Amino acid sequence: MATRVASGDTVLISQQRLAELNRRRDAAGWLQVAGHGGLIVVSAAIWLQPSWPWVLRLPTLLLLGWGLAFGFCAMHECGHRTAFAGRAVNDAVAWWAGVLSFYNADFYRRYHQWHHRYTNQPGLDPELEEGHASRSRAAYLLELSGVSWWLGKLRSHWRGLRGDFSGCPYIPPEAAEAVRDSIRRQALVYAVLLLVSLPAGNGLLFWGWLLPLLVGQPLLRFVLMAEHGGCATNDDGLQNTRTTLTLAPLRWLMWNMPFHCEHHLYPSLPFHALGAAHRLIAPRLVHVAPGYLSVHRQWWR
Repeated sequence: MATRVASGDTVLISQQRLAELNRRRDAAGWLQVAGHGGLIVVSAAIWLQPSWPWVLRLPTLLLLGWGLAFGFCAMHECGHRTAFAGRAVNDAVAWWAGVLSFYNADFYRRYHQWHHRYTNQPGLDPELEEGHASRSRAAYLLELSGVSWWLGKLRSHWRGLRGDFSGCPYIPPEAAEAVRDSIRRQALVYAVLLLVSLPAGNGLLFWGWLLPLLVGQPLLRFVLMAEHGGCATNDDGLQNTRTTLTLAPLRWLMWNMPFHCEHHLYPSLPFHALGAAHRLIAPRLVHVAPGYLSVHRQWWR
């Protein structure tokens, strides 16, 4: 599933070192899940405490929103089945992380495999179907707001509920029923939360999930736009993906996905090994940004 490296390139990481980096550690996975889950629980507990002053609660709304939105990164990592040694654990964590971040893990896993196979190649990479923010400043701002993402997710979930995967070559006929059932189970979770929320009259689903996710989504868009935007539209893994050097807290929240070129070149590497991989191959990378702001400043200009 890895994007190729241009022909003629020497080996970037030796087989022995790669075997060491590929070792999956349950302890690292559970520590990351505990930290990410703890951020969501603690920030939700403060944000949903009406007796606390707004000046203290509003920052936790941001933290809760970021924790929920960046559940995508947990789903992504576990979707590769690299966060934990066992497949069942990876799949379970991925599915619930998808529920929190409004993705469906079973649909996304197949969609994402196609993205790795045809990274940034027009007409092939499904991520490019979602539009390019570089077309204009208005398109850039629309993408950054998350509006396009929400509309796309509502549309794809609705089609998935009906089992309609036409135009989705990454969902083969033999997988369609399982993906449809997974989306239906996810919709059932949302329905139960809504039924619990409405009689209580506390709007828990809105205040505790939907509003924070709306608030947190723009930051996720901000970082994901930099992964391939402005990179080469060919199948050379050193040219079509960008690694971004960013602050440690954001790198932690993203499960080390800012090391994105490393991830695409070696998708079997668990998240905790990507930093070491970066140190080994950094001199060979074409796109290494000193931060997300630098990427976005260039696009805005």
